[in-house]
Amino acid sequence: MPILTVRHVTSYHYKQPVAFGEHRMMLRPRDDDDQIVLESELDISPAPSRISWTRDAFGNHVATAHFDERATELRFESTMRLRHAPTEFCEADIEDFARSHPFAYGAEERPDLACFLAPQSQHPQLERWAAAFLREDGSADTHRLLVDMTQTINRTFKHVARHEKGVQDPVQTLELASGSCRDLATLMIAALRALGIAARFVSGYLHLDDDDDDEIGGNTHAWVQAYIAGPGWVDFDPSSGMVGNRNLVRIAVVDEPREAIPLQGTWIGAASDHLAMKVAVKVAAASDAEAGE
Repeated sequence: MPILTVRHVTSYHYKQPVAFGEHRMMLRPRDDDDQIVLESELDISPAPSRISWTRDAFGNHVATAHFDERATELRFESTMRLRHAPTEFCEADIEDFARSHPFAYGAEERPDLACFLAPQSQHPQLERWAAAFLREDGSADTHRLLVDMTQTINRTFKHVARHEKGVQDPVQTLELASGSCRDLATLMIAALRALGIAARFVSGYLHLDDDDDDEIGGNTHAWVQAYIAGPGWVDFDPSSGMVGNRNLVRIAVVDEPREAIPLQGTWIGAASDHLAMKVAVKVAAASDAEAGE
């Protein structure tokens, strides 16, 4: 299993010392079968007066920090090492009944999948776009459907860096034929749910072999997981067109993107006191020698 190291630094800068309210962090990787956390460190300056760790309803790690000190800079540095096992999505792994779409999830699975099946958009334009991946009779090969949708978004939509908060409506993404990784993920989730396939939003990091390419790997990343009987939750990255979890470090899985913000909090001072926010992310693979230690 390859070993990946992730360093994520976020800093806020102010003209004069300001006070800080509660800050909520989702920075520690999930403990899943295909990724094993070896080390996870969180360094915060100024040091919080109190920090607590919890798990949310989806099993994601959430840290909450409280502060007493004022400062001109608030800095969060998260460093983690994990063993990462790349997995593929093979048609042979799908249960026989689910190899052809449409299919019905088992009665024992439906309650847990309900929030991941709830429609995100019921606009006719979105429904027509999703239906284009089906045959005339409304059927499809499940494996081909999922792979084709992932690669079609990568091929026909422009991936852009978008720094505004929130996500675009899926119909807007369709009309613009462009969006950030979170916009493209939201479009695919809405389309899959329109077809009756459970899908959820994933946030984390993407490791690229080309360290000079910062367009995707230089920031936090977002993609999709769909639930398929047999393999379970499978990763699909419409921004890159990749299927499977290769090079993806999973931090949080949620039903709505707003629930997976890596870092959010408040500060107390004049609006003019805020100078800048800076974010730097580095994902690197260990050398063969380091991995063998």
